[in-house]
Amino acid sequence: MGTIIVGLILVLIVFLIIRSMVKDKKSGKSIQCGGSCSHCAGHCSAPCDTPSNRD
Repeated sequence: MGTIIVGLILVLIVFLIIRSMVKDKKSGKSIQCGGSCSHCAGHCSAPCDTPSNRD
């Protein structure tokens, strides 16, 4: 019985993480790139010359 409860809790946690990632992606946020080229030196292929991406 305990194994089933722990398994269900883990499934719920994974579901919530994936749902959060999907919501972030739909709202324009990215997992790989925060849009700040000072942190990744432009390796994320973001257009670093736009004012919104400069620090």
